[in-house]
Amino acid sequence: VQLQASGGGLVQAGGSLRLSCTASRRTASNNAVGWFRQSLGKEREFVASIGWKGATTYSDSLKGRFAISRDMNTVYLQMDTLKPEDTAVYYCAVSRSSVATSRLEYYAYWGQGTQVTVSS
Repeated sequence: VQLQASGGGLVQAGGSLRLSCTASRRTASNNAVGWFRQSLGKEREFVASIGWKGATTYSDSLKGRFAISRDMNTVYLQMDTLKPEDTAVYYCAVSRSSVATSRLEYYAYWGQGTQVTVSS
């Protein structure tokens, strides 16, 4: 499975962005897909995940500002009220499981990442 993440960019604090993650194969629609992010000098952290039936799970600190959704083999991450601390490279990944999960070790396929920069 190959993943293509897009939609990143530069936005002012308080603004919004929508990231997209498109899988190369329809197979990914039977698996959970997650978004993670990594800031400079920090470990990769979980953002959100969506299972094949549409159930979702979010990082507690981001719930309410971020929303994950899926349509066929594309998964979206809507990010609102962005803050400078949201600046990071955002990665999408396909899980071995069909159930949404925050556990990084479940994710077998990773996209190349898309840069999100939020200016103050």
